[in-house]
Amino acid sequence: MIVDAQSLIRELIDWFDRWPLNAAASRDAWRMTQAVHPYEHLFSPITINRLELKNRLIMGPMGNLAMVEPSGRPSEAMVAYFAERARGGVGLIMTGLVPTSPDIDPSVLPRDGAAWFPRINGVRSVLAGWRDLAERVHAHGAPIFIQLTAGLGRVGSPECVRARWRLPVSASWNPNFYVPPVPCRRLSDRAVRRIVRDIGQAAADAQECGLDGVHLHGHEGYLLEQFANTAFNRRRFGRYADWQALGLDAVSEIRRRCGQAYPIAYRIDLSLALRETYGDRLEREPELRRFQQERSVAMSLAYIRALVAAGVDMIDVDLGCYENWWLPHPPGPMPPGAYLRVARCVRDYLAAEAVTSGAGLPVAVAAVGKLGYPDLAEGALRDGNCDMVMLARPLLADPHWPRKAFAGRVADITPCIGDHEACLKEIVEGGHLQCAVNPRTGFETVYPADPPPAAKSKRIAVVGAGPAGITAACLAAARGHHVSLFERADRIGGWLRAGSVPVIKFDVANYLTHLERRVGQAMHMHGLVRHLSTAVTAETLRTGGFDAVICCTGSMPIRPAMAETAAIPSVLATDLLLAPALAAGAREVVVVGGGDVGCETAHLLAFEYGKQVTIVEQSCALMASTSTANRGYLLHALERQGVTLLTAARVDRISAGGVEIVRNKSPTVPAPGAVWRPILPRNIPSPFIRRPDVVEERISLRADLVVFAVGMTPDARLYHACVSTQVADEICNIGDSFQVGTVAAATRAGYVTALAL
Repeated sequence: MIVDAQSLIRELIDWFDRWPLNAAASRDAWRMTQAVHPYEHLFSPITINRLELKNRLIMGPMGNLAMVEPSGRPSEAMVAYFAERARGGVGLIMTGLVPTSPDIDPSVLPRDGAAWFPRINGVRSVLAGWRDLAERVHAHGAPIFIQLTAGLGRVGSPECVRARWRLPVSASWNPNFYVPPVPCRRLSDRAVRRIVRDIGQAAADAQECGLDGVHLHGHEGYLLEQFANTAFNRRRFGRYADWQALGLDAVSEIRRRCGQAYPIAYRIDLSLALRETYGDRLEREPELRRFQQERSVAMSLAYIRALVAAGVDMIDVDLGCYENWWLPHPPGPMPPGAYLRVARCVRDYLAAEAVTSGAGLPVAVAAVGKLGYPDLAEGALRDGNCDMVMLARPLLADPHWPRKAFAGRVADITPCIGDHEACLKEIVEGGHLQCAVNPRTGFETVYPADPPPAAKSKRIAVVGAGPAGITAACLAAARGHHVSLFERADRIGGWLRAGSVPVIKFDVANYLTHLERRVGQAMHMHGLVRHLSTAVTAETLRTGGFDAVICCTGSMPIRPAMAETAAIPSVLATDLLLAPALAAGAREVVVVGGGDVGCETAHLLAFEYGKQVTIVEQSCALMASTSTANRGYLLHALERQGVTLLTAARVDRISAGGVEIVRNKSPTVPAPGAVWRPILPRNIPSPFIRRPDVVEERISLRADLVVFAVGMTPDARLYHACVSTQVADEICNIGDSFQVGTVAAATRAGYVTALAL
């Protein structure tokens, strides 16, 4: 069984990369459907230790960073954020991570000492905030666990060296993830014993504040995992040379301080999957090779058994760490139900070994990883893959996912699109949690749950039915305005229509379907008037007698001059996505531009149409502005499929034989497929990063089609015409026609604009 479990990791990693090769036929399996409603298993109760949960849906930990007061007390924004999810009907809530030992791990505190993470440190004013949080969540009938972390360790910000003159820490001398030349010092056994005491004290404080249990943060390569995984823990002497010791000591200390009836959950990765992800690169690459001796699946299963013996009641399990960050944070292109087989592996092992919790109950195993599809989640429970289902990002997109699923209103659920732009990336870059498709996430205290009726009903024209225009039009109509929505295409969605075509963009396709339904509801319930295949001008808007005009006319793809004179067929990526048949006669394709659109188009061509594809990018990195998880997944999959990735390269000319490029071949140019290396935000300087040397060479690439994906530019022509002729008293320009950006920016702009009318 254990040998099979190790081979399971290899099978999964291969499946994650290659599933789109055979997925097109089964794409409908991952729609937001309700074919198996009523969801009897999802909404059946379960007992964890002595705590009965009303259903089997858990809100997974999604960072509550930058949602606290300077003291670390939960802010009203944090309380409202969790209360909204409790109101939505989830059975159990997990907070985001709460460091217990900021005096030991310097990376969790900024230079001024003010809290970025929440604290639970025995200070009465701070504890009062936790009491408020527990009471507000309980008022909606949901229990809440606090997620405690020993610290960040080597995956914390190395800025603590400059800000606090202290090195980051780890189990052994390990390189910092973000800046590998910065060493992370080995913690002494004395310091680790202090961490154990701090975890016990934090758990006791949480219990006293009314929080219902503890969730230990033991996965993904954070400090607890750095001790509990032999990839990072290379200690030879002392108590904590035993890689299981910190986790077991922490659980035992919580039991000692909180008693036998207090629920304890533990988050673990079954495997880091570094060997399966990178193969022999694990020996060759300096940043990876010291992590070769990772914990095996057999060791993980034995560790889980020991954790249960020490007092753990519930396990949730995934794969991966920071070096393959898309695994613990599966992005949109990864398949739904990614880790159901991982959860089943753990559940079967515990059953075969007759392992029960200290309360004499089966250990609850929660499945994680892209389970925000109600039919799939119900099936996971019915098939015995898991005991509970953990949803994180789906509850950012729609806090009322549970209530809507229970009532059989799955079509009303706002689906997550998995782009990570407003959640994971926002946190990494120093912001607080938000959501691309839900403008209220993280702003529950700013924007009302029920927008008030308009003080005066106005005639409003919204031009452009992309995310910004649809959000603005539907909300304005719901508030009592008379709204006309104009779209020059024959279908709503804007560039989401092109972005939903590749099979890996099924989440965007779900969202597009949801937007179409939302517009239909606004037409039926609030009198929204929709005009498709209708191009408007400033003059037609003037004659319409509108009080306000909202321009959401989007962006235009940039067409390079060489596209007009190319000696071989050329096409814009956006046109190709809308009409893939344009590539039907091509065998070898060069994609010029390595941003999101270029790489997703290359993926479509290589995986779904079997083309030989080369990506040419002028800068030194592909998808440089994309979330690390999404970027890592796509580039890793492209490389494994044989797509040639060329960076620091520019197109010189396009001839009848193909594309001639000039490329910097210097070894100082980062390898485009080295996705274990993060791209630092531009505002964080590193003395260890220098400009690459320039050693140019000319290369001829064979091609019978060139695809240009070199960016977009705002299309604000209508807005400027409306302003110059003053077609209405109020004229707004939002979304991509104001500034080319993300779905999150467009959705928020539409929401805020409609709320202000």
